[in-house]
Amino acid sequence: MITKKVSLDLIRFEECEPGDELLASIARSGIAIPVRVNECEDGYICLDGRKRLTACARLRKKEGRFAQVPVMILNDFTKAGSAYWGNTQNKH
Repeated sequence: MITKKVSLDLIRFEECEPGDELLASIARSGIAIPVRVNECEDGYICLDGRKRLTACARLRKKEGRFAQVPVMILNDFTKAGSAYWGNTQNKH
């Protein structure tokens, strides 16, 4: 599992109504909780966070800072070895 910022254009998602409160909150503070995605060969697929992504897509028209969003890539385990979890020795 990796957390990083990616271009909104690389994330496939179905737009939905974010609501005025969420839109105002993201405009003020940005995305606090990364959107959950799976990585695929041509970008990312949204698993959780369609409202946040829709809000960013709308806000990006006014402010460029919403062109990149924080994501949590759920199907990337490249850093999931035993050293990553702090267990560097086999204790069996």
